[in-house]
Amino acid sequence: MKHRRVLRAAVTVAVTGALAAGMTMALTTSASAGTTLRASAAEKGRYFGAAVATGKLSTSAYVTVLNREFNSVVAENEMKWDATEPQQGQFRYTGGDRLVSHAQANGMSVRGHALLWHQQEPGWAQSMSGSALRSAMINHVTQVATHFRGKIHSWDVVNEAFADGGSGGRRDSNLQRTGNDWIEAAFRAARAADPGAKLCYNDYNTDGINAKSTGIYNMVRDFKSRGVPIDCVGFQSHLGTSLAGDYQANLQRFADLGVDVQITELDVMTGGNQANIYGAVTRACMNVSRCTGITVWGVRDCDSWRGSDNALLFDCNGNKKAAYTNVLNALNAGPAIPTDPPTDPPTDPPTDPPTDPPTDPPAVGCSASVSLNSWTGGFVASVKVTAGSAGTSGWNVGFTLPSGASVTNTWSATASGSTGTVRFANVNYNGRLGAGQVTEFGFQGTGSASGVTPTCTAS
Repeated sequence: MKHRRVLRAAVTVAVTGALAAGMTMALTTSASAGTTLRASAAEKGRYFGAAVATGKLSTSAYVTVLNREFNSVVAENEMKWDATEPQQGQFRYTGGDRLVSHAQANGMSVRGHALLWHQQEPGWAQSMSGSALRSAMINHVTQVATHFRGKIHSWDVVNEAFADGGSGGRRDSNLQRTGNDWIEAAFRAARAADPGAKLCYNDYNTDGINAKSTGIYNMVRDFKSRGVPIDCVGFQSHLGTSLAGDYQANLQRFADLGVDVQITELDVMTGGNQANIYGAVTRACMNVSRCTGITVWGVRDCDSWRGSDNALLFDCNGNKKAAYTNVLNALNAGPAIPTDPPTDPPTDPPTDPPTDPPTDPPAVGCSASVSLNSWTGGFVASVKVTAGSAGTSGWNVGFTLPSGASVTNTWSATASGSTGTVRFANVNYNGRLGAGQVTEFGFQGTGSASGVTPTCTAS
């Protein structure tokens, strides 16, 4: 399936002469060095992935290279909004499910791309606006992330929401016009739907420190300071004949905020500098301990969305190019990710003891707490259920919603009613809890749920 994009101008800061000259030399590798991209990346605690069009999984030459060289995959188009919800409320996962099955059978992780993007919206969403679009958007995130729950390593929750040029501001789109908090709302909904997946923001023309990447940096810093669930930032890196001299420094400044960084859509225009640039990008990732993986956007040159640029690591016959050798050498020569990297920037120890002692789980029954992500005309509620000292074989949580509020969607629970007093019962996999054990469920609604207080009954 054609990857429906417009080729953007690559960052034009040239590779320095010393870097370009030094990269043509083969790097020394150890006797235990990996002999494929996937093996070498795995030895260093990382992944090396490729974008896949599932229609090509029936092509043996394609699959041979894919399975041998890559330990991560991402769908070119099959998990985007127009593919997964072609009609409002009618979901189709055939392509995505096929890719996940292939990955599971071949020891690969899966990146999810992309829950929300202003392009490749289905026609019905393109014609929507305001609170109706906001509600549809949150429902889409919730439904798709729930369907693939537990099967996705990292989700591109939001893709390409910042404008090009020198403003560093947001791109104008129908999604942006639902309110400036739409990205935050999407991340909160994704976390509620799939708590185990890494949640990423992904964009292009962010390869160096520039106005656009700084605008994204400021958003990530704000999200981290307020507890908005963001775990990673993706740098597409669709490159031409040069690379930003501060490429690695840019990755590092994001990592210093306490998020992982990933190279998500790497391809490089063919020419005398292609192999050098591929090697430099790989080394930059290896030198940043929170750079967890690299994905190239396609397998062979003839599979690339960039046509005659011949921008990938393998030619159309599946032969390795010079760029492949530079990447493999850089992987083998680079350091491994530390066994226990910090999850967030270190903080100073508290100068005073906590003002409140830790609380014990409730002695009997269960308790429930709720956090709300609200916008004009709607909300998503994330509910945490904690078992008492006797544990539970089942639980039931009740809410009394304000007038005008209505539940429209529920996950990880079964709802009874939609307005007024609404009760949520466990489903078959989360009813039995040990003493003090916690589970979560969520629901989406229209109107306002401000001030609601849950009550929990255990059985």
